[in-house]
Amino acid sequence: MKVDMLTTPTIPMLDSVYVQGLQERYDKIASELIAPSLEVSQRHLLQKEMSFLTTVLNKVREINQLVAQQRDLEAQKSITADVEYLELLSEELAVVDERLNQEATSLDRLLYPSDPLDDRSVFLEIRAGTGGQEAALFAGNLVRMYTLYAAKKHWRCTLISASETDLGGYREAVLQIEGKGVYGHLKRESGVHRVQRVPATETSGRLHTSTATVAVMPEADDVDVTINPGDLRIDVYRASGAGGQHVNTTDSAVRITHIPTGLVVACQDERSQHKNKAKAMKVLQSRLLSAQKEKQDAEQSLKRKEMVGSGDRSEKVRTYNFPQNRITDHQVDLTLKNLDMVMEGALDPIVDALMQQDAADRRTKPVTFATSGKA
Repeated sequence: MKVDMLTTPTIPMLDSVYVQGLQERYDKIASELIAPSLEVSQRHLLQKEMSFLTTVLNKVREINQLVAQQRDLEAQKSITADVEYLELLSEELAVVDERLNQEATSLDRLLYPSDPLDDRSVFLEIRAGTGGQEAALFAGNLVRMYTLYAAKKHWRCTLISASETDLGGYREAVLQIEGKGVYGHLKRESGVHRVQRVPATETSGRLHTSTATVAVMPEADDVDVTINPGDLRIDVYRASGAGGQHVNTTDSAVRITHIPTGLVVACQDERSQHKNKAKAMKVLQSRLLSAQKEKQDAEQSLKRKEMVGSGDRSEKVRTYNFPQNRITDHQVDLTLKNLDMVMEGALDPIVDALMQQDAADRRTKPVTFATSGKA
């Protein structure tokens, strides 16, 4: 299979040198596959890679044909004076442009696929950082903001566990947000969120800066993480908080400690001890999966080493300035003057910008085929 080496600016990395490299790799695999001494496992890997390269090169050929049509139509328009014919050429050109855009998007997804975890539901963990009671109140604000955002997206949001303060804030809280594409939307919420405002506890009217940390963990499948039961310590205790008389009389709450890592997960959301244990195990699996993914990302030098920092004011991903009704996301250098609406769950402008940045980040990775058969 051979493809022409046209160039179109709509496709990242689609130039003659890059396409030639794909073609050379295809030709090399074709010659290797005819060797009778090739091991079965290696043959399988090469066949997968060749299948992927065939798809990519076919897509390149389709794009090149569309680019040729596009250039031909534009050339005809430049030398045509007939109004009706110009209108016809413009209509044809619009169709070609639309098809070219579709094929470009398709090729981009082939070469730079999204994170396979993007479609997962998540556990979203919020902890009060620097700032005492005000940090806990801000953590409560974030719990409400994400709950409202989930409702706008028609996702199911459940408060799995929480440690409340006397003033109604949260020292820590864990939300389970279920729906298609939740992790893809929320994964870049992880980090330190900084708030600047006059606290309700401040009598002199001074502006304070406090923080809360957010960790977004994709919900793990059983096949993702294997946990040795011998590595667990499971404690049951009496639930507390809202829920009527039942929470004060039954040992339904469950706390699981993963001894090798020291991770501790608690759940008292359900009336049943069995259900609380199942939910706590799900959270633990997701934390371990998140730790594995974080380690991989760190090794690739594409993301922070730690999903959540120490909570210091300097380690921020977003700043919420209440006096100026301003919110700034430092990951994409985006500032909006509608903080009041964002706190009511209007997060889409920020999330959309972060998702676009995530797609751009994927294009910085080298495209490799040999082991997986895909980009």
